[in-house]
Parts: sequence; structure tokens; C-alpha cells
Amino acid sequence: MKLLTQIFFFLITSSAIAFPASFSISEDIVKKSFAGNNGAIVIIDCTSEKVYDFFPAASSEMLAPCSTFKIWNTLIGLECGLISKPEEKFYFWDGKKRSIEDWNQNLTLKEAFKVSCVPAFKDLAKKIGLENMKIWIDKISFGNKNISAGIDCFWLPQEDGNEIKITPLEQAKLLAKFINKQLPFSEKSEKILKELMKEKETIHGIFYGKTGSAADSSGNYTLGWFIGFVESQGETFAFACAIKGKMGKDARAIMEAILSKQGLL
Repeated sequence: MKLLTQIFFFLITSSAIAFPASFSISEDIVKKSFAGNNGAIVIIDCTSEKVYDFFPAASSEMLAPCSTFKIWNTLIGLECGLISKPEEKFYFWDGKKRSIEDWNQNLTLKEAFKVSCVPAFKDLAKKIGLENMKIWIDKISFGNKNISAGIDCFWLPQEDGNEIKITPLEQAKLLAKFINKQLPFSEKSEKILKELMKEKETIHGIFYGKTGSAADSSGNYTLGWFIGFVESQGETFAFACAIKGKMGKDARAIMEAILSKQGLL
């Protein structure tokens, strides 16, 4: 009798947390949360590989990845043996005062990723080197694969527009491939990256992501990115959000609102 009770309890709780077959991402929730912004939102069910592309014209626009490239810079650095764990000493401040106060100190890998320390990841890219970086960019087929702007800046907007570019749809698809272990990264590297990307955990799910922002010469924000994935009820959804005229934190807030309203977070 005790065994039957345990089985019954397992079946009830399992069915309670499983997604119904009819589950889908609500277009109404997405568009209300996006609130008329100019940009794109792509969400991919990593199990079924179903793609929810709510603004197709915008999701196909080639854009500079900005600091979202730190995801791939980190993975490549891990695979090259240049970094090995989140808490290791990673960035040694050169004493030069920068506008973001969090960058004016020594940082671990986890800290540098969290505060999106550009000089730290420029240093990592230099250590990876042009040849190795090109090999890995080709392996994962990142965007237009153009790193000719320079090893320490090719992911950032350039005055001549010669930076590497990727669409929001490509960003989401690449993350879905990462989740589904379709990219040539080790389990160790995947585990470390997930620890770095973890943003929030609720009773409904775990939220992972990375912001990216671009600004013009006057300091006005021109592009905000937030890309990542959410693990919820045994499923994983990859996503990419890009908004014109906003910051990465704005894109993050929109994605968090959408996923929360969907019951995924």
C-alpha cells in the first residue's frame, strides 16, 4: 500500500510540473511586454526546436553582438585552457580609471562576467589570439564570421561598420545548439558558463543570460541586447532580445517579464 501511495504521488507531481502538449509562447504577452519598442524577440523551445519569432523583419537584421559575445569569448577561453573556474583571479586592473567603477579593481572571472568588464575580455581575446579565435568562430559559425576589425574589438560597433555581425534569430539558434550539445564545447566548459550566466532562480525556473549594449559618440544608447535561456519544468527555452535605442538592462527586464508571465520563471 505504501508503494502504491508513493507511485500515485509521483504521477500526480510529475503531471503537475510537466508542460501540456498545447503549451506555446503567447504572442499577446510578448507584444504587450515589448510595449512598442523597436527590435526583435526570438524564443526557441530546445526540445521541439520550435521557433517563436515575433518580429521577423527585425530578427533578421545583422547587428553587432556587443557584450553578448562574452558568452563565446569565455567558452573559447575555457577550451583553450586560458581560464578554468569561475572564482579564479582573472582581471588585474591596470590602474587606469574607467567610467564604470566596477571595472576599476581586480576581478575574478565570475565578477568580470557579471559586471561585463570590457578590458578583461579584451585581454582574454588577445590571449586566445587571432588564429585560434578564427578557428572557433568558424566552428560555431558565428554570424558573418568577420573578425578583421581586430582581435580585441571585433565584437564591438566600429565607426566603419566592419565589426562581426549576427542577427537576433541567429543568436537564439546558436544558444539552442549550445543547450542541445550540438556545439564542440566540453561538459566542463558548459557547466562553468552556466554558472557565470545564472541570473535568477525562482520556484518556476532558472534564468540565465548576458546583456550587451551599444552607444553613439554622444553616449546615447543605440542598442540593447539580452540573450540566454530559461530552464523550467524539465524544459529549456533559448531566447534573444534586441532593442534599438535602449540598454541591455532594458532588454533583460522585458525578457524576464515575458518569461514570468508565461509561468516559466
